[in-house]
Amino acid sequence: MLRIGYYQFRPQFGQIQENLKQVLNALKDVSADLIVLPELAFTGYYFKDREETRTLAEDPQDSSTIESLVALCRDKDFYLITGFAEKQQDKVFNSSLLIGPEGVIHTYRKLHLFSEEKNWFDPGDIPLQVWEVREANVGMMVCFDWIFPEVTRTLTVEGADIICHPSNLVLDYCQQTMLSRCLENGVFAVTANRYGADKRPHGELRFTGKSQIVAPKGELLHRSKSQKQEVFITEIDPILARDKHITPLNQIISDRRPEFYAPLSQV
Repeated sequence: MLRIGYYQFRPQFGQIQENLKQVLNALKDVSADLIVLPELAFTGYYFKDREETRTLAEDPQDSSTIESLVALCRDKDFYLITGFAEKQQDKVFNSSLLIGPEGVIHTYRKLHLFSEEKNWFDPGDIPLQVWEVREANVGMMVCFDWIFPEVTRTLTVEGADIICHPSNLVLDYCQQTMLSRCLENGVFAVTANRYGADKRPHGELRFTGKSQIVAPKGELLHRSKSQKQEVFITEIDPILARDKHITPLNQIISDRRPEFYAPLSQV
């Protein structure tokens, strides 16, 4: 059994240290194996331009923010997946980091940039991968990746039991769609969304909250309210995600017919 969950909160734009302090305080007494934080959990989301993004982004290998999160994981003996504005030389990525007591284990860079993100970030360049966390196989995607079913299916084919999904959702229908993603792939999913708004001189974006955990048959285990801070932890059995049968004669991975899916791989 594995204790997994998320922290839904409202990051303040550009207030990295304040946002970090809020996360550390919220999780200091939590008992869990794996906790998911929202997309861009420390910088906020609604950047003015690429230069502002670069100013707030950090290299995870030289980041006091990451050092504090690693120390938290070590002290509490859990793993974190968090959204992060990642700076690498002349590039900036909307990333998700898998962090444990031993440090940063893996970086995923968002493949599908949403709306104005195309002006702020470089598109992801790391293949979708699965990593073992306490005998569970964990894959990551970020926010708008949800609308591309190929992402969840690829992680499933790679062996994921749990899809961890840091998000800053502004559209209304992702949460419900993730029930279908879990049903069609037989996986758990943790969508950690933020709430509130980024009010900037160039405009305002409001976020939908409703972070959730979904089980392999598309069963909603828990969904937070739209505009409320919440730490939620529940116990799951990752083994349930490894039975891909829909009927005794139908298995959603082995029944696939990839030879007929060629158009999906054509550029």
